[in-house]
Amino acid sequence: MSLKLLDLFCCQGGASMGYHQAGFDVVGVDIDPQPNYPFEFHRADALAYLFEFGDDFDVIAGSPPCQAHTNAQKIMGNDHPDFIDSMRALLPAGKPYVIENVPGAPLRDPIELCGAMFGLGTYRHRLFESNMPITAPDHPAHTVRTTKMGRPPVDGEFMHVVGNFSGVEQAKKAMGISWMTRDGLRESIPPAYAQHIGRQLMAQLVEVTS
Repeated sequence: MSLKLLDLFCCQGGASMGYHQAGFDVVGVDIDPQPNYPFEFHRADALAYLFEFGDDFDVIAGSPPCQAHTNAQKIMGNDHPDFIDSMRALLPAGKPYVIENVPGAPLRDPIELCGAMFGLGTYRHRLFESNMPITAPDHPAHTVRTTKMGRPPVDGEFMHVVGNFSGVEQAKKAMGISWMTRDGLRESIPPAYAQHIGRQLMAQLVEVTS
């Protein structure tokens, strides 16, 4: 059975790859050109696309820009748009959905995922809201030192993949991503996160339709 998933604000496709690995046919939408995106892509306003085409998909996923909720931006007092409520308001009634964002974002009853849960080289905590039952693996203690922000890690350290970091090849390895540029990596989630959630959604949807 082929199930279609719409990934909004997809950037270079970290979440999309995870959902693809979980078995979904993925279509990505972003307002910026994404030549590195590995699946069917539409350059469009994500919310307008959701309004027009959301009913054509089995699952809606999205990673609205997170700058409004990062600690750095709060400290600096910068003002960024918040698309979370807008995306939620446009979701087709009863359609399975997932919204991803950073800790501190106003998600409803989210689970938190961490790179240590999946054997990655970065902690990179992210929150996931869904109207389907989803669970997180056990959260291991953070015993590995993380290198200082922006610097490439030395052996035995985890990596901060943020801002103008150095060490693109190390970041790819830390995140479990092979195809992205530096700009894509610093905005992405590891595919392992979306694969973990996507497998849970797929199992539930297959059970409902079988």
